[in-house]
Amino acid sequence: MTVKSPKKLIEVALPLDDINVASAREKSIRHGHPSTLHLWWARRPLATARAVLFAQMVNDPGYERHLQRGVNKKEAAKERERLFDIIKKLVLWENTNNEAVLREARAEIEKSWRETCALNKNHPQADELFNPDKLPAFHDPFAGGGSIPLEAQRLGLESYASDLNPVAVLINKAMIEIPPKFAGHKPVGPVPKGEKQGTLHEDWSGARGLAKDVRRYGEWMREEAQKRIGHLYPPVEITADMAQERPDLKPLVGQKLTVIAWLWARTVKCPNPACGCEMPLLSSFILSSKAGKETYLTPKFREDLGLSFDVTTKKPTQLGDPKKGLKRGMSGIFECINCKTVTTRNYTAEQATKIGLGAVQTAIVCNGKNRRIYLPAKYGMVPDVIPEPNTAGLTVGLAPNPRDVWCRNFGLNTPADLFTPRQLIALTTFSDLVQVARQKVNQDAVSAGMDDDGLGLDDGGSGAAAYADALAMYLAFAVSKATDRNSSLCFWEYPMDRLRGTFGRQALPMVWDFAETNPLAGAGGDIFGTAKSLSEVLDKLPAEGKGLVTQAEAQSQSVSTNKIVSTDPPYYDNIGYADLSDFFYVWLRRSLKLVFPRLFATMAVPKTEELVATSYRHSSKEAGEAFFMDGMTHAMHRLAEQAHPSFPVTIYYAFKTSETRKSGTTSTGWETFLEAVLKAGFSISGTWPTRTETTAGLKQKINALVSSVILVCRQRNPSASTISRREFIRELNTILPEALDEMTRGGTNSPVAPVDLS
Repeated sequence: MTVKSPKKLIEVALPLDDINVASAREKSIRHGHPSTLHLWWARRPLATARAVLFAQMVNDPGYERHLQRGVNKKEAAKERERLFDIIKKLVLWENTNNEAVLREARAEIEKSWRETCALNKNHPQADELFNPDKLPAFHDPFAGGGSIPLEAQRLGLESYASDLNPVAVLINKAMIEIPPKFAGHKPVGPVPKGEKQGTLHEDWSGARGLAKDVRRYGEWMREEAQKRIGHLYPPVEITADMAQERPDLKPLVGQKLTVIAWLWARTVKCPNPACGCEMPLLSSFILSSKAGKETYLTPKFREDLGLSFDVTTKKPTQLGDPKKGLKRGMSGIFECINCKTVTTRNYTAEQATKIGLGAVQTAIVCNGKNRRIYLPAKYGMVPDVIPEPNTAGLTVGLAPNPRDVWCRNFGLNTPADLFTPRQLIALTTFSDLVQVARQKVNQDAVSAGMDDDGLGLDDGGSGAAAYADALAMYLAFAVSKATDRNSSLCFWEYPMDRLRGTFGRQALPMVWDFAETNPLAGAGGDIFGTAKSLSEVLDKLPAEGKGLVTQAEAQSQSVSTNKIVSTDPPYYDNIGYADLSDFFYVWLRRSLKLVFPRLFATMAVPKTEELVATSYRHSSKEAGEAFFMDGMTHAMHRLAEQAHPSFPVTIYYAFKTSETRKSGTTSTGWETFLEAVLKAGFSISGTWPTRTETTAGLKQKINALVSSVILVCRQRNPSASTISRREFIRELNTILPEALDEMTRGGTNSPVAPVDLS
């Protein structure tokens, strides 16, 4: 018996401009946004995910026209506008946890579900599929950064998420599985000295108690780390002698300044045999370009004294353009500061891979009153004695991805190679403290009266041991997040007077002059700062209902059975998720392999079955495309077979900048993906181009993702009729004018850019 499935709102109309505006604005929101829980690439905006899910579950007001006569078209349009008003409120960041708005949205979803159940009350599987008192559950088989499963949970659904990538699995657990498990729990950690005592009636609803403990134990970890490695980050005392060279330092004489960053330049031996000096590979001489605070680095070389660096407010011109430093071409081409010989890229790469690159300290950055204080390296040298770091688990080879793992071209082949010795000591110290904190949390939880069933989180526990595992996971996230700003792939962003993290773009790049931050200074990369930002996210998570996250490949999973499905699959070859996430995985594994032994059973992220068309993993570009096509077809086929028959499936696909041209949108990845969707047995009942990406900052300079198309898919009826191309064009021309008017009515602020209309 055929399921009677009313047309959903998403198959007819959407208030695209409001959704796009809210999604774009969301990109600039940091505090409390789930994107700050842990880095993930090309994460969907919450506003888009929430609006799409709502419109995917709510019946379009005009659906009755297919069932009865006499429905007024104007009344349907008016009712549609009412639903649009709900979406417009729903997508606002300020309403993310507005219970009145969410209740209104949930009520509409439940109303549509009851209507659907009534239509199918005589269906043979009515008891299984159409229970009016219980909404179907939700599943995302490519869960990634978790935006879609989180918003499904916020809208009142049981939320299931799966992904092959262990880092993605953990992110989703942190958002939808763990918070509901410990919702309403009071914090168990000891109150730090600076924290105000709460009242007897303090609100611990949701994940607020969990959030408070993340802050408390994060602060405890920082204090413990200070005891162990604080001596490796000494302050700098401003002396009278220093002020003689720098008059601007006179007001600071006698003060001890906290160093927030040490600046370095990689070095290579000059290719000129007559010179042979250790030449600095400086790509800029500018330390700060802020108006009125311009500061420059002046490198000098003398045969008798060697290489040295001064810091000055006077623009140096003797070595050319300060913006270019000693760089004379593409990556790896530099001029020798002594003999002016210019290296070739091949020479630099060969020296780097055979001998290894050196490094020389160039300057330090200190915290001053309302400004940064830049000093020559001689005033704040790195301590001579740094313990030998324990690099167990950190020497696995990085993926030989020639595009996304660019640092391998210059000898940085393992995660351990991406960090200075002092960074490795700091991060391994933080990582070791995660397990110490886990034991402490367990003891504190038992002392606070929490039940102790002895079962860990991975074994389904819900007592003290499981709570300790949960805190350990969030603290491990804090360490993992800190690695992004504590590697030798970070650089000093001189227009902003700040450090730029490793992943300024979706790649592990090569950075020639890098910045080493102080992870105990309260600046970017501070371990307590990352823990605090995690707690701000937990404060705002719904922590309601049920969430379950599993590691599974989309080609063979069965979780989607009879569930509502919305998903954001990999985009052909746009992002090497598994290759890039090894950077975080090795640190998470180091901290959490005792908590999640099955999830961290492998030394690196699984890659063989990852659905991306990376040619380097296969014999050719064509072989990579065939692998993607076959795997995606299987994955889509699973969805077409398993998804709940009364709801369409929504699938996101994002485009790169280079794929969008004035003449239209063209992409091998898009065509291949679309073919896989159709071959899987889907028909497409709607397409919605949305502006879900940003091209700010570094992304303007690369082939960034800029636009998403949301496909609305139904299982194709095998007995569906066919029409000729001429009939199809005639029918298309009938509906196009109204559709185009709807999508372009915003003028210059149109919800759909002209380039996306094709």
